[in-house]
Amino acid sequence: MKAETSKILVVDDERDICRALEFLLSRQGYKVVTANSGQEALKKIESEDFDLVISDLRMEGIDGLQVLEKALAVNSGLIVIIMTAYASVESAVEAMKRGASDYIVKPFINEDVKMTVRRLLEHKKVLMENLALRQQLSQQFGSREFVGVSPQIAKVFDVLSKVIPTRSNILILGESGTGKGLIAEVVHNNSQRKDKPFICINCSAIPENLLESELFGYRKGAFTGATSDKKGLITMADQGTLFLDEIGDMPVGLQAKVLKVLETGEVQPLGDTKAAFVDVRLIAATNKDLEEQIRKGLFREDLYYRLNVIEVKIPPLRERREDINVLAQHFIEKYSKENSKKVSGITDEALAALNNYPWPGNIRELRNVIERAVVLSGGSDIGIAELPDKIQTRDSSAGMHTLKDRLDYYEEKIIKEALQANDWRKEDTALQLGVDLATLYRKIKKLGIAEG
Repeated sequence: MKAETSKILVVDDERDICRALEFLLSRQGYKVVTANSGQEALKKIESEDFDLVISDLRMEGIDGLQVLEKALAVNSGLIVIIMTAYASVESAVEAMKRGASDYIVKPFINEDVKMTVRRLLEHKKVLMENLALRQQLSQQFGSREFVGVSPQIAKVFDVLSKVIPTRSNILILGESGTGKGLIAEVVHNNSQRKDKPFICINCSAIPENLLESELFGYRKGAFTGATSDKKGLITMADQGTLFLDEIGDMPVGLQAKVLKVLETGEVQPLGDTKAAFVDVRLIAATNKDLEEQIRKGLFREDLYYRLNVIEVKIPPLRERREDINVLAQHFIEKYSKENSKKVSGITDEALAALNNYPWPGNIRELRNVIERAVVLSGGSDIGIAELPDKIQTRDSSAGMHTLKDRLDYYEEKIIKEALQANDWRKEDTALQLGVDLATLYRKIKKLGIAEG
């Protein structure tokens, strides 16, 4: 949402305030409309579309809370900022509980107003882009499970959109739990082979002496116990897709036979003298460094190059934290429906804990944590108490790399400890910390500190 296209409504029964804000925000490129009463504001909200409303809290007749209520009833996604005098900060906090996005304390500082408006509009823009991207990806790939809004995942989406229509082999790299199997399914389900078989085998889950017979099949009498013919998975995937998960664990001897299938298109069951032609698209995945495996003599270099026609690398969740919120909300919706629960969201404190955790188990671990939290939750939002102890109690600063993240972490810790020491009395806490009450409220809201 660019500044020049954003439309702002300023509501205040003091005309000088309206004029000052109109001048200030117009110079930033916003289109500004003013109203000198709550009643006038309601008429404008009903007849015009606004991106953001700034309303005084205390006005004769219809006050700021009523403007807030009406504005959100007309447009639940509308940004509303409440203006209040210092002595009415408590009322402003109440307005935020009712849906206001932020508040401004009078007399306001111009730079603070500009920064608050810009931040909220940019945040709304990101949310709208994320929603549009999720809808686009759902339509494009036909999978609501395939969600993410980070730049890293956007690159994955871009590669997939180009490779899906082709016949090329694909190598998917990533840690355990990042969704490699899901991507393989997405590729198959959106390719020209979608009506043909999708055969998956985990190379690390089957003993070495059985993996070959599972892949290639065998004829009756090929070995002791082969009492009948068995069709191999490669043959079963004919005209479709074969997904070899954890291919880095495949024995070197068997790798040579898989390479031959890729080079000739022929598969020969154990105990058979004839080979049959198969048309198979191969997708392989591994959490291992195959180039390092090649140096150690554990993986064939020629097979690696055959597999690695198109490489899709899935970054771990800790490197794309923008996706945590999106994924968490997706899993909340999924498991609330599956468990007939009325959980629809997550508290700021719980969400902050999720964002600070390093997620060694990646998306799989996050999914399990949210499913557990939904089952345990007794309200409409998942709280910090529903999360595992290791996420609740973790010293989150350990996984933070930027100075801002670490400063926010310790600031939150200090403020929370001071609030607890003062039995959550805001005035006493502000005095102890040497800040004014309005600053304390801003930091509590910014850091998502919840009483408890």
